[in-house]
Amino acid sequence: MILTKELKLRIFEKAALCRAFENEVFQQVKLGVIKLPVYLSAGQEYIAATLSVALEQMGINSLDRDIFIQHRGHSSYICFGGNIESLILELLGDKSGCANGMGGSASIHSKNANIYGHDGLMGTQGPIATGSCYASKRPTLCFSGDAAAEEDYFLASIGWASTKNLPIWFIIEDNNYSILTEKNIRRNWSMTDLAKGFRMDAYELNDDPNEIFQILPSSITKPLLLNINTNRLFWHAGAGIDSDNIFDRHKDFERELTKLEVLEINENAKLKVRKSWNALI
Repeated sequence: MILTKELKLRIFEKAALCRAFENEVFQQVKLGVIKLPVYLSAGQEYIAATLSVALEQMGINSLDRDIFIQHRGHSSYICFGGNIESLILELLGDKSGCANGMGGSASIHSKNANIYGHDGLMGTQGPIATGSCYASKRPTLCFSGDAAAEEDYFLASIGWASTKNLPIWFIIEDNNYSILTEKNIRRNWSMTDLAKGFRMDAYELNDDPNEIFQILPSSITKPLLLNINTNRLFWHAGAGIDSDNIFDRHKDFERELTKLEVLEINENAKLKVRKSWNALI
């Protein structure tokens, strides 16, 4: 697929909205307005932003596909059409939230946009997404962290999807950590090698939209695994900073756009998020 300037702007616009939302959530946690555990996706938003734009280019809208997201799923929820106000209410524990105030940050849903969060057990979105895709045969994206994808039922799901040649893409948002434990301590194998062992196409790549677009097929017709290396900017859970020296894709991608474009899009995103929060608190 070809990544045009117009599509880059669309990706940046989505990512900027996600970043503005997560930065606001970060502040609301520190202020004590949000009292439940949060799993911020800041730093990882270019994966969902890029893939959502790619699906738009394929002509796949929210009525034609299903999205299954992981616990660090705010950006996926937003990029694929989840309602921001409903997510805010969920983070506040309100019954009007996207999961009736019972899912919190980890298990968020949008029936209107066909977005489904997991049930609280790490990695269960794998078998749930695979079973759903097996029944519906609809294009399906299943997001997972690098640690959740290690669960045995997730691995078995990859094998079943390959065996049945399902139209499902497994998207591994690989930030290298299970809480604070790095991959090289947890395992001596890679997700791409495992998927290839199941006779599934698989790629190891970075969360650069240019790189992702370069390898994406033009349609979702068979199983695929993308292990996309990325970075979380904040703690595993809560409002804290892992390090001041973490690579930030948002700042990197800004250099591909003009200063005027960057300033306007970032400011509009902040205003939209601030307006949503002011209306609810």
